[in-house]
Amino acid sequence: MATSRAFALVLLFCALTASCHISVSAQAPAPAKDKDFLSCLTRDIPPRLLYAKSSPAFGAVWSSTVRNIKFLSDKTVKPLYIVTPTDASHIQTAVVCGRRYGMRIRVRSGGHDYEGLSYRSEKPEPFAVVDLSKMRTVRIDGKQATAWVDSGAQLGDLYYAVAKATPNLGFPAGVCATIGVGGHFSGGGFGMMLRKYGTAADNVIDAKVVDANGKLLDRKSMGEDYFWAIRGGGGESFGIVVSWQVKLVPVPPKVTVFQIHKELKDGAIDLITKWQQVAPSLPDDLMIRIMAMGQEAMFEALFLGTCKDLIPLMNARFPELGVNPSHCKEMSWIESVPYIPLGPKGTVKDLLNRTSNIRAFGKYKSDYVQDPIPKSEWEKIFTWLVKPGAGVMIMDPYGGGIANLPETATPFPHRKGVLFNIQYVVYWFGEGAAALPTQWTRDIYAFMEPYVSKNPRQAYCNYRDLDLGVNQVVGNVSSYASGKVWGERYFKGNFDRLARIKGKVDPDDYFRNEQSIPPLCDNKKCTDILKGSCSIHWPVSPLSEYMDVIIWYSKS
Repeated sequence: MATSRAFALVLLFCALTASCHISVSAQAPAPAKDKDFLSCLTRDIPPRLLYAKSSPAFGAVWSSTVRNIKFLSDKTVKPLYIVTPTDASHIQTAVVCGRRYGMRIRVRSGGHDYEGLSYRSEKPEPFAVVDLSKMRTVRIDGKQATAWVDSGAQLGDLYYAVAKATPNLGFPAGVCATIGVGGHFSGGGFGMMLRKYGTAADNVIDAKVVDANGKLLDRKSMGEDYFWAIRGGGGESFGIVVSWQVKLVPVPPKVTVFQIHKELKDGAIDLITKWQQVAPSLPDDLMIRIMAMGQEAMFEALFLGTCKDLIPLMNARFPELGVNPSHCKEMSWIESVPYIPLGPKGTVKDLLNRTSNIRAFGKYKSDYVQDPIPKSEWEKIFTWLVKPGAGVMIMDPYGGGIANLPETATPFPHRKGVLFNIQYVVYWFGEGAAALPTQWTRDIYAFMEPYVSKNPRQAYCNYRDLDLGVNQVVGNVSSYASGKVWGERYFKGNFDRLARIKGKVDPDDYFRNEQSIPPLCDNKKCTDILKGSCSIHWPVSPLSEYMDVIIWYSKS
């Protein structure tokens, strides 16, 4: 009883002194008023850009960029409205109207959202989606080697525009052209040039964001903390990023790609055992990743140079792989971008195709490896890759540029000391076929625990995984304690800073989903006693109403 009373007194202290970032409003949030929300939107947004759930076109618009078709189910909790803005002012209106009428907003840029949280909810709740697909302009400044790119653009749009304007420049981001810029950048974003130039977020130099009050901010007006948070901390937690200014990077006239397949009988396990020590320490112009599936491993490389320079380097550092001139495919950097995911049939024009070539059910998980895995354990790992329902392991080596920055440079913390990242991917076709593949991902993930990072077991936030945990909402705010369970896996020590920034820029937790950053107050003592969350939404009330809350807590 004494502990409960002390707990209640702390709540009262936080409430009365405002020593915590407790959101205060004149009244509790209004319930969603659908018609009022829609009426508010139509004052400033053309009706042709708005889709109510009752609209005949709603289904097609909502499903247009759903990549994981397991969410195309009647059981999926869908938004009540979709807003497809063509201007930043439309986004501002959506936020202002949403706040006014109790309609939360989720934001979708490209749809490569593994858990679909940008366009669906795990639990029934009224919400709207701001779909940025109509905002995909890319503006190149070749002289300054910079570009402004809208969040609704896909990576293919950016790559194509950069190469067309300035063939000697490129940008370091993901492999798949259909990934949306907004989600990718806000989670870090990496691809085949990560060892040379780091993450996409490392190369962001400005941004335009609509905040939780509907204000349009740039880097100067938002401040450096806010700007730090959106570059790898999940932009959907802090506002809606309208566009990004990025620093373009030099690429040579010719690059070299190779894809070498090795089966177990060809010594694939020996090669992987050697690769995990060699690949992270190679010159940063060379990236060799592995895709392991069944009894085979494919070694896929991008070298920022010619075959003539690559061969002696491979002979010196990784002769066991046996790379020779017949393996080399020389091309321009922009030609390598579609070649890597699509193979020889891929063309530069394919980068502008906004339709994903994958239409399947899927489950994804991720890990980070910091110590080499023994050969004997790789032999066991490959037994998992031939089990019923087995998927693929994609392994990207780190080191080089991505490791040169400190863990705190951006919210993306996976830097020095990481040998490689693992992505576990499994696809299946048909709702009735989910059991084996889904169980496979969880079983192999459990098996890998001794061989991957610990305290915390790290994961990459762009490979979203709800198995790691979901937010619990307390007092209409996501609790810090529940967020920390999954948040430290994605962000390590940066999670605490992200939560404090969230507490400043969105203390009411307006922008939230099942894995959004929860707001945290600044007073550590208060935070500790409240078991990790004192971000409770308090209506302005007389002291007697606070006492009702205190009595309730003291009895619970």
